[in-house]
Amino acid sequence: MSGPLVIVGDSLLDVDVEGTADRLCPDAPVPVVEGQAEHHRPGGAGLAALLAARDGTRVVLITALGDDPSGRCLEDLLSPTVEIVRLPLRGTTVRKARVRARGQTLVRIDTGDGRAMGRPGQIASASAFARAADALAAASAVLVADYGRGVADLMREPLRGLDVPLVWDPHPRGSLPVRGCALVTPSEAEARGMCEEPYVSPERTARRLVRDLDAEAVAITLGERGAMLARRGGRFGPVPVPHVASGTDACGAGDRFAAAAALALADGASTEDAVARAVGEATRFVEEGGAAALRLHHSGQHRPGRHCPAAEPPVPFAPGASAFEVAAAVRAAGGRLIATGGCFDLLHAGHVSLLRRARALGDALVVCVNSDDSIRRLKGPSRPLVSERDRVEVLRALGCVDAVTVFGEDTPSEVIERLCPDVWVKGGDYDERSMPEAEAVRRAGGEVVILPTVPGYSTTGLIAAARAAS
Repeated sequence: MSGPLVIVGDSLLDVDVEGTADRLCPDAPVPVVEGQAEHHRPGGAGLAALLAARDGTRVVLITALGDDPSGRCLEDLLSPTVEIVRLPLRGTTVRKARVRARGQTLVRIDTGDGRAMGRPGQIASASAFARAADALAAASAVLVADYGRGVADLMREPLRGLDVPLVWDPHPRGSLPVRGCALVTPSEAEARGMCEEPYVSPERTARRLVRDLDAEAVAITLGERGAMLARRGGRFGPVPVPHVASGTDACGAGDRFAAAAALALADGASTEDAVARAVGEATRFVEEGGAAALRLHHSGQHRPGRHCPAAEPPVPFAPGASAFEVAAAVRAAGGRLIATGGCFDLLHAGHVSLLRRARALGDALVVCVNSDDSIRRLKGPSRPLVSERDRVEVLRALGCVDAVTVFGEDTPSEVIERLCPDVWVKGGDYDERSMPEAEAVRRAGGEVVILPTVPGYSTTGLIAAARAAS
């Protein structure tokens, strides 16, 4: 992927109120839920964006957020890992609260009436629409997560005629997809409502929707039966699940499916492979507990939830803890330790994007920094431009970084074997086969994850540009 995955759609605030229910209310035959704990997470397009970002992808979300407690909470939850292009919202942010006990949802309470507002020509929103257009122009793929709250309608014209894959996840309250989508992903119930002829079977409906929508392909999601895929030209067939998921909470599975399909198409996969990958990812998502299992951990110094008071408690480690103290605390809490390394000479926006996305993969991020002597051996006597002490100080000031450690060797292999990270992250200009530390990561029981870099940013390029301008 050379550009980000751009997601266009309506974001909601989902809240799970978890408790126990051991008795009935004396004045009505309803359960009494006690010992409640609240867990907040993005819903709708926000959930699709968060899930894609957790795959290590650079994600831009074009959505409408209200200036109200739920809207501010959504922004807090998303902004550490997702770039937000914020459109204006009329009304209040939609909040969907599920009251749950013993893994079962007892009731859902929906509040909020917000809808996206504005037009590109209006002064109040012109800059937001310009940023949205710029994001679409740079995209590797676009996913429309339509929840019927107006964002897809506002962006309809810019979405026509894109030269990158466009995946459209429709909603009963939303408009029909624009013509020419690479893939449309309705559920079986949504497909019934989109097709004018009487419903007979998913095969027939998928083929009819391909014609009616002039789409390259339609994949009707069928829950534990997988999906039915129809392509332009009459080709169709079932895409089965790899196995029946043991989970029972399918909330968010459609968003997981659509995001996985869009990511696969952005990577150049065929439609068949993209849908098969999406079915597998959605199955795994349900098996791991669905959206209810999604917990947004944070440390005290960069909590995403100053407007979300019930955010998941952090892995406990003291402010200023060393990298190895942080690693020990994460392991003791059963968390996931992320580590990355590099020179970080002249820290730039590409570095920050990589670090934010790395942090989203787990519960703490440790950055391993080459010492001054190590950089001189690797890059020559004119480097580093910024001293080891200052580079560490700048990295520690970033909210997404939990600890920094310095290594003096040519590679971080020794410090990796001491830290034992669950995930070692490097930017997309690296290849695992050419990484000398990859074997150390595997010996420590971890995995290597390569995240795409932000195009146009490099320390070498910045130095060259500065010298050319002087």
